[in-house]
Amino acid sequence: SHGFRLILTALRASSLFLVAQQFASYGLLSGLSNGPVKWLLAFAFFDLAIFIWHYASHKYEYLWRFHKVHHSDKCFSVSTGFRFHVFDLFLEIIYKCVFVVVIGVDAYLVLSIEIIELFFIFFHHANIRVPNEAAISQIIITPSLHRTHHSTLRSEHDSNYGIVLAIWDRMFGTRKELVPANIGLDLIEAENFIQLFSLAFITERKIRQLMGWIPKGKK
Repeated sequence: SHGFRLILTALRASSLFLVAQQFASYGLLSGLSNGPVKWLLAFAFFDLAIFIWHYASHKYEYLWRFHKVHHSDKCFSVSTGFRFHVFDLFLEIIYKCVFVVVIGVDAYLVLSIEIIELFFIFFHHANIRVPNEAAISQIIITPSLHRTHHSTLRSEHDSNYGIVLAIWDRMFGTRKELVPANIGLDLIEAENFIQLFSLAFITERKIRQLMGWIPKGKK
């Protein structure tokens, strides 16, 4: 349900805040005084870290089995930004918490960066047209770029891993600009939490048969 996903989203932000409170005096940036330079460096490092995590979630099967739940949605909308497997979210929380310790920045700075990242996640999945998107997409990730990332074809959706800044995909050669013919994976769309949870543990070959055995309910 969306309510449960909202709880997980709040857990993600609060976990980072609490870890940062305990370890702000450690890490790479702990020696810098608070100000624009520290904020920009922290934001850039954080955005790069999430890019790397996103890339790994596509490249390593044990991570992809959870992340593919997000890509299974055939309706590209803001609600897709909530559609994550619970294990995908928990692993990401652990990864981010470790990274927060590594960079060593103030808890409120970490929270502000996380809020910006979350805003962009929902912005990516909004089915909207952005004025001057061709120019804007040279700086930040836009809905059309992220729509490519949700293509049915793996050769197309293994691209555009960025969350906010467009520079990382250009730097690592993962940027693709195209209009996908279809959105989502060739999976049955989950109709409730049990089905959504199960998508990570059954193969695509058996999924249509097995989904028929799982009780249906409200989304």
